[in-house]
Amino acid sequence: MRIALLGGTGSFGKALAVRLRDAGYDVVLGSRDAARAAEAAAPLGVEGATNEEAARVADLVVLATKAGAAVETARSLRGAIGSTPVLCVASELRFTPQGVLPTEEATSCAERMQAVLDAPVVAGLHSLAAATLGGEEPPDEDALVCGDDQAAKGLALELAERVTNGRAVDAGPLASARALEGMTAVIVNVNKRYRTHAGLRITGLR
Repeated sequence: MRIALLGGTGSFGKALAVRLRDAGYDVVLGSRDAARAAEAAAPLGVEGATNEEAARVADLVVLATKAGAAVETARSLRGAIGSTPVLCVASELRFTPQGVLPTEEATSCAERMQAVLDAPVVAGLHSLAAATLGGEEPPDEDALVCGDDQAAKGLALELAERVTNGRAVDAGPLASARALEGMTAVIVNVNKRYRTHAGLRITGLR
């Protein structure tokens, strides 16, 4: 399967690219600038391209831009993405003196992305940090994925299972993305308080 990581030149995108490469996926690292994409992709052993070029040749698109730019990036690439399933990993956070808080928006980033795309959008991997993805071993934690399109969610669950040493967990419909994105704020607060890289494990599953 060919996966495009749009806006993938940041720390999370590059760490995910390596995990996907090691899992046997064909990875294209996207950026607004072709030269920047090629420069970031070469040391990782993956292909680099513009976001538009990457989206047009993918079987699954991962929006790995910063959260504040995710929806507008999706909107600008609507034509290139077409009907290709999209995985939204963005979590909009507010950094305050009291701690990290979820967005005040009424809907999740993933739901707003769905509103501007023709493709099915699923959400997931919010609890995975670049630091743990980029470690020597895959993260020893579970990854949650939600979405309304079962085929698209199946692709994202397969991806999630192959980049972690934990389980890929179906967290229900796309409306659950608001809770998953909010969980990122909780994990960031925990990590700051305990100076660690905590993740999630879902107990009681068989």
